[in-house]
Amino acid sequence: MTHGSLFSGIGGFDLAAEWMGWENVFHCEWNPFGQRVLKHYWPNSISYNDITKTDFTIHRGNIDILTGGFPCQDASIAKQYGDGQQGLYGKRTGLWQHMVRAIQEINPKFIVAENVSNILRTNNGTDFRTILFELERLGYNAEWRVTRASEVGASHHRARCYLVAYSNGLRLSQGESFFSDVVEKVQQKRRFVAGTFASVGISWAFEPSISFMDDGLSDRLDGITFSKWRNESIKGYGNAICPQVVYQIFKAIAHFESKI
Repeated sequence: MTHGSLFSGIGGFDLAAEWMGWENVFHCEWNPFGQRVLKHYWPNSISYNDITKTDFTIHRGNIDILTGGFPCQDASIAKQYGDGQQGLYGKRTGLWQHMVRAIQEINPKFIVAENVSNILRTNNGTDFRTILFELERLGYNAEWRVTRASEVGASHHRARCYLVAYSNGLRLSQGESFFSDVVEKVQQKRRFVAGTFASVGISWAFEPSISFMDDGLSDRLDGITFSKWRNESIKGYGNAICPQVVYQIFKAIAHFESKI
């Protein structure tokens, strides 16, 4: 299957697509650090940098999966006071409108979108209703779920809202869900983190100790992630989606496709 990503960051969706054996056709990221990471790992993919100025019609009908973790700054609970939490009315989270335009121009078979879980509540829930309305207007059904990274084994919770949209022409059987395999199957472990105890997933084998303050990126990128890029690498890692969660969603999509 073919995959294109919007608001690509450091390539969480692209990595999960690679694990699936899918083709990463293009990515779109404005941050220079993110662009360098994406170019390093997927040099053959088409690279776009400004979604507001990009015409995606060249990809119409050629992308099976379109993904996008559209900006969360205006939906974050960190901005719940004053005029900060503007949701889709904000300059950053409001870039959702350009993802809608990209969907309309590309007409993908499936869409996977991600944001903070609070996107379900911003502007008294009208933002999420707007998201669903726009997808319905373009001919898509949708299902969504707040999913934690700890459900697939991470040592932190990182709750995020994932949405899967698919053409009205496709029908799931009763009880089927694209989130069926994203459940708390991983053994939970009580760990002492940041001065308190929390029951979270067991550590992945390659995950460094939190106290080591590893930035989480491959040492193959040492020329980028250290010196003046170090702060950018930590920020990029913090903003990234959990690819292991998306991988489970992608596997469900592939399973559904195999039955059509």
